[in-house]
Amino acid sequence: MADISKVKVTRKTHVKPNKKIGSQQCQLVTFDLPYLAFYYNQKLLFYKGGEFEERVKKLKEGLEVVLGEFYQLAGKLGKDDEGVFRVEYGDEMEGVEVAEAAAEEISIADLAVEEGTSALKDFIPYNGVLNLEGLHRPLLAVQLTKLKDGLAIGCAFNHAILDGTSTWHFMSSWAEICNGSKSISTKPFLDRTQARSTRVKLDHSPPPSNGDVPANGKKDPNLRERVFKFSEAAIDKIKSTVNANPPSDGSKPFSTFQSLSVHIWRHVTQARQLKPNDYTVFTVFADCRKRVDPPMPDAYFGNLIQAVFTVTAAGLLSANPPEFGASMIQKEIKGHNAKAIDQRNTEWEISPKIFEFKDAGVNCVAMGSSPRFQVYEVDFGWGQPEGVRSGSNNRFDGMVYLYRGKSGGRSIDVEISLEAPTMEKLEQDKGFLVAES
Repeated sequence: MADISKVKVTRKTHVKPNKKIGSQQCQLVTFDLPYLAFYYNQKLLFYKGGEFEERVKKLKEGLEVVLGEFYQLAGKLGKDDEGVFRVEYGDEMEGVEVAEAAAEEISIADLAVEEGTSALKDFIPYNGVLNLEGLHRPLLAVQLTKLKDGLAIGCAFNHAILDGTSTWHFMSSWAEICNGSKSISTKPFLDRTQARSTRVKLDHSPPPSNGDVPANGKKDPNLRERVFKFSEAAIDKIKSTVNANPPSDGSKPFSTFQSLSVHIWRHVTQARQLKPNDYTVFTVFADCRKRVDPPMPDAYFGNLIQAVFTVTAAGLLSANPPEFGASMIQKEIKGHNAKAIDQRNTEWEISPKIFEFKDAGVNCVAMGSSPRFQVYEVDFGWGQPEGVRSGSNNRFDGMVYLYRGKSGGRSIDVEISLEAPTMEKLEQDKGFLVAES
């Protein structure tokens, strides 16, 4: 790959909503608070061709408009008089940080590599920046980088104020405005207290800022990241294999997500060469918008996710057919209903614990993002992105991000972070790679 040290930031500005909104406060709720000690959530999209200055102008103007609805992203974190975290917005605030950069020796092909997100870190702001730092930093930072043959858009979102569903709602709305719409088609639902109104006082303060340092590679030189691209035919093959022996208890057939999940979980567990009695954990961050009572709209803006855990012995997972693990995943996801969500929230509120991104546990496979997100429909007026990737923040051994494949249909891109020896074994695993196009 080309030398990423040749990415040079040339200018930094701030973008505010293009209309007066006044002073606004929105309490963070139990669904938001556990992510305060995670890092900013990073996304990178890259597009072909175009005149860089014209595109930057269009993106900034569109951002001014869309922030009129998503004004929380132009605010800061704060605390009220009782120590309850909230999003605070005022017209006098500086808004979203926008950096412009040049990397004219680097091409889209360089960014589309399947190996290593750490190589992409210079294209996305706020590497190694904790969400808690949103007390004094913008809640959204954007970097627009001029490439040899296109444009890279790197975004860092404060994960304490929004999840993946809200992230892509914002991105598609921003693109909608840039593409000529006078207003966005779906406005965000901004009242988090409709989902959970409990007020939780927290004493956490941000540590000294460590600046823009890598959040994974330098701390753990043995961690590798790779993108495995599963074609539509490969996904169908995995799903049919897992569903070859359907559940005897009358459960629904295993979904595409459940089938792919158990495929990844089993093969990563085998590549780790665990002892038969070692426990292995599968974690999925489930969208709770339709699980809570009353249900929340799809446009709910915030975090409305919870981690759902499936645990078994490595020997049992490997020795049994794939439907064994798929059935456990299916059962745990199905059981995560309004009652379970409320119980989890109540327990947390009694004894709040702020998790760090790496607290998922040993021998874990954790699923983030979703192939349901319409990432390749984020068209700012110059076509779909050539690629969509996650940044280097919030990565640990076993972290997986799923994205819809660029080829469309049921194809899925799987970003996996693993310790180097495990990754090497996974790459050599024909049972895993048979599904890779």
